[in-house]
Amino acid sequence: MAFTFTDENVEEIINSGKPVMIDFWATWCGPCVGMAPIIDELATEYEGKVVIGKYNVEEESDLSAQYRITSLPTILFFKDGKKADIRLAGSQTKANLKGAIDKLLAE
Repeated sequence: MAFTFTDENVEEIINSGKPVMIDFWATWCGPCVGMAPIIDELATEYEGKVVIGKYNVEEESDLSAQYRITSLPTILFFKDGKKADIRLAGSQTKANLKGAIDKLLAE
């Protein structure tokens, strides 16, 4: 199951040093809702290796403002407390997401 990121916990998780994947989403976003099962599957598959979770932009706003999230879904990656160069926007396949996660782990 995907982790739930909030404005209160997200910085702590990013700064933990673990690789992190954050899916910025909203309940009214059809592609976001469609990707939810894939995000959950990946969270299970990469458990213990990568913190994979969702950040609801309707309920939280600090992180989405900080990284200028203007379209949904947008997926950001972090490693060693810093934002990685990987940024995915729009609906993604599981294969695309796995490729990005594997690239993050290889960096």
